[in-house]
Amino acid sequence: MIHRRAFVASALVAALAVPAGLVAAQQKRASPHETVKATIDGANVSVTYGRPYVKGRKIFGGIVPYGQVWRTGADEATILETDKALMFGALHVNPGKVSLYSLLTDKTWTLVLNKQTGQWGTEYAQAQDLGRVPMKVETLAAPVEQFTITIEKNPAGKGGMLVMQWETTKASLAFSTM
Repeated sequence: MIHRRAFVASALVAALAVPAGLVAAQQKRASPHETVKATIDGANVSVTYGRPYVKGRKIFGGIVPYGQVWRTGADEATILETDKALMFGALHVNPGKVSLYSLLTDKTWTLVLNKQTGQWGTEYAQAQDLGRVPMKVETLAAPVEQFTITIEKNPAGKGGMLVMQWETTKASLAFSTM
């Protein structure tokens, strides 16, 4: 009987500790979070990410250093989820979840799709890369204060566009459904 009570007490403590751990992780967040969703050619696609603000800081080449993998947002790794296979350039992405990272220079962006999910954004493991795809980079006429990701229908025809905007930069990448 004593062992049963000890087991029940241990289980209760463990059950209470899980929500407390989730609350602690939420409190570490520095930025608001958002999930954007779209249905593109029958595929349900979503991106969940942290949305940091510029707050007067130099973003690209500053807070986001050139030549280093960036978590593409704030806090936890940014997650792309799809219920159908997608093609980003020549890179095939199976249904499910992948983390999105970016590798930037002063003129280029490369989207890094990574098989590892659920990690804090700075816990990047290159060995888990699914692949890397170059993005189109443009300068915006007006600055964007809060990092924004959208999933849009491709204006050039079938498929979609993954679009990222922040500061005075817009980076985009076309994708198609399989």
